[in-house]
Amino acid sequence: MIKKNQKIKIFQILAFGIFTFAFTAVAVASGAEEGGGSLWKEYMWKIINFLILVVVLVKFGKKPLQDYLKQRTEIIAKTLQEAKEAKEAAQKALREVEGRLKAKDAEIEAIIAASKRSGEQERDQIIEDSTRLKEQILEQAKTNIDFEVKHAKEVIKAEAVEIAMELAEKKIKENITKDDQEKLLQDSLVKIGGKG
Repeated sequence: MIKKNQKIKIFQILAFGIFTFAFTAVAVASGAEEGGGSLWKEYMWKIINFLILVVVLVKFGKKPLQDYLKQRTEIIAKTLQEAKEAKEAAQKALREVEGRLKAKDAEIEAIIAASKRSGEQERDQIIEDSTRLKEQILEQAKTNIDFEVKHAKEVIKAEAVEIAMELAEKKIKENITKDDQEKLLQDSLVKIGGKG
């Protein structure tokens, strides 16, 4: 940045240059009005004015111009350094982000693989459990069938015994006579009487 003193010096140099240019222009114009003066005198004044301007600019403007250029160079160098540091920081951040993305990709793959293994284990467990349950159900059904068959046999046996007894009773009633009935009654009373 240009300091206040430098601005004043630059303004002074510019003002002096404009004054010198105006003075030269007036001198050239007055020489041309007089009608005299050769071409070399006209150019000589221009050259002298230019040289005076250069000397004044060098004398008064060299230091502020150097300071300004030096400051500008320092600012540009500082800006370039900051840009370089920002670029390095951005590249470092980019590498970190890329590393994290690779790590996340690996983590996602690991999660997918673990989920797949877990799913396969769960599937195998379900198949094993269902096979065991099927066997239990078949065993229970077999036990139930055996029980029902046994129960049905007992019922049928009891019914068969009852029917056989009814048939036997019926047959006995048909074939027994009155004398046989009395004899049976006497035998029963003797048996009952002997026990008592």
